[in-house]
Formats: sequence, structure tokens, C-alpha cells
Amino acid sequence: MRKTLYILFILISSTQSFWAQDTETDIEEIDYSKNVESIDAIVTSLYNVISGDRGFERDWSLFQHLFKEDAKLIPAGKKPKDPLLHVRYMSPRDYVSTSGTWLEENGFHEREIHRVTNTFGNIAQVFSTYEAYKNKEDDTPFMRGINSIQLLNDGYRWWIINVYWTQETENNPIPQAYLPPKE
Repeated sequence: MRKTLYILFILISSTQSFWAQDTETDIEEIDYSKNVESIDAIVTSLYNVISGDRGFERDWSLFQHLFKEDAKLIPAGKKPKDPLLHVRYMSPRDYVSTSGTWLEENGFHEREIHRVTNTFGNIAQVFSTYEAYKNKEDDTPFMRGINSIQLLNDGYRWWIINVYWTQETENNPIPQAYLPPKE
């Protein structure tokens, strides 16, 4: 009887180990290397991963893969009836937990319309002007602003260190230098 229980225990343990390894392998098989191989690739991936129509599930695994450990997402703006500008510091996980459901329930497409990039060695600063739409087919954005994206290339790949942004307002229009050239 003991021998039977022992064999059963070994079989169950090895089966659990097998499934655990299979799950880890599945996770490791997701290759996001193309999403982080250049500044253009990582910024494009950032916009693509948060964008989608109502009901479209985002790839939050890819989203978190874009960011270096301890990276921050920092929205800046005014609160109602408060003249001061405030910032909020979020980790990528905080962003997903506070905004992920809203993005999927309401639809949100953020489109880059202009970019100014400065690099020095392995660091980069990207001023990325965006327009936001609820649906892909919308003609008029419901909001515009600038994402200030700081990046690091560690010698292997690009990482987002911070995304710091603010929306355009009537009193704070986007300067022409950060808009597409006029035709």
C-alpha cells in the first residue's frame, strides 16, 4: 500500500512539474524582441498596445515588457477647481490596474502625429505628439497631448524608463514645433 501511494505521489508530482514547465515554456516562447529593437519599434509598440476599440483586449504582457524595472508612467494635469498642475506616479502594473479596464470598456486609440527624438549615447528623449480617439474610424480626436518618453538601450535592447505626459488645453496649446509641418 505504501509503495502504491509513493508511486502515485511521484506520478502526481511529475505531472504537476510537467505542466508547470509547459506553462513557463509557453510564456518564454512569446518573442517580443522586434518590439524593442529600435526607438521606432518600442514607441510604435507602446501606442499599439494601449490602442483598440471597445471590447478589444490589450496585450498587457507586451506592455509590461516595454518598461525597465522601476519605470514610471507620469500623467500631469490640473484637477477641477485647482490652479496647480499635479502629477501622479504609476508603475506599468499600476497603469494596467487603473486604466486597463477603462480602455477596454470604452475604446481608445492613441495615434502619434509627430515625433522629435534626441539621443546621446544609449539614452533617448522622445517628444511624441498624439491624438486620441474612441474608435478607429473617428475623424476628430477627443484629446491631444505630448508624451515625453525617456528610453535606455542597455546594449541589448531599448527600454522605456518613463512616460511623462500632459494633454493639450485651451490655455496650453501644442506648439507648432511639436505638430506635423503645415503643407
